[in-house]
Amino acid sequence: MRIDIITCLPQLIESPFNHSILQRAKIKGLVEVILHDLRDYTTYKHRQIDDYAFGGGAGMVLMVEPIAACIRSLQSQRQYDEVIYMTPDGETFNQKIANQLSLKGNLIILCGHYKGIDERARQKFITKEISIGDYVLSGGELAAAVVSDAVIRLIPGVLSDETSALSDSFQDNLLAPPVYTRPAVFEDLTVPEVLLSGHEAKINEWRFEQALHRTQTRRPDLLKNFE
Repeated sequence: MRIDIITCLPQLIESPFNHSILQRAKIKGLVEVILHDLRDYTTYKHRQIDDYAFGGGAGMVLMVEPIAACIRSLQSQRQYDEVIYMTPDGETFNQKIANQLSLKGNLIILCGHYKGIDERARQKFITKEISIGDYVLSGGELAAAVVSDAVIRLIPGVLSDETSALSDSFQDNLLAPPVYTRPAVFEDLTVPEVLLSGHEAKINEWRFEQALHRTQTRRPDLLKNFE
């Protein structure tokens, strides 16, 4: 998979891709993450990429021309499955969307900033709009890193145990059950005996029951989609 991220602040999201699971995925050659500085695609003086909004109002707007130039440059080199715009008014990101995107080959993610991007860029180039929640960030960079992380970890070979992602919260519309490790006894708290039994069927049954209970208690809204 290749993910091209277009941003006016590439330094802001370099770190997440240079550590831990995402770094290992890059080293293994399972994913390429390329950051593109939007300022490299402007023809304006002083590398300008934003301007005041027509009609007035507070905040600056990212211009359509550098966005168009960057996207067209990338699309001239390869075909992309999706051109994604990170925006608070997009579709709320969830595990289902992450699963779908993990099956793609090439993705472009455009990070908004300031007051957003010129609407014509959305109309002309964007194929999917994603939000990571009902709140506003300073820009789409952190949101793009969140989406990339959720997608990349699903690519076969990225996780050392490929069954790990299958037991994550939300994969089956249930929250993950409690997990334990050594020591078996900590102060007055002990690990449930079933987890020490070695009986796989009983352990799986316990985990399902715990996942269901946790979901009913904390996120009952998820159960309407439970299969």
